[in-house]
Amino acid sequence: MPKHYKPRRRRRTFDRRPKFCSFCKQGEEPDYKNVLALRRFITDRGKILARSKSGICAKHQRQLKTAIKRARILALLPFIRHQ
Repeated sequence: MPKHYKPRRRRRTFDRRPKFCSFCKQGEEPDYKNVLALRRFITDRGKILARSKSGICAKHQRQLKTAIKRARILALLPFIRHQ
């Protein structure tokens, strides 16, 4: 084998959700008071899901981030989950 040979790397495959925004589909905006809706977009460790995994459009992802942070400050959602 030549010295400059690099083995091919496998591409990561993410668990992708369908490419539609649930907020656009329902015609509503993310709200910090709706804790049940916000919990769908948080991991079991308390991290906010990325757009590629949640399937939300960029506009609603920004609003979702703000809503989750507001809910955390008001103690409606945890910052981290203790194990």
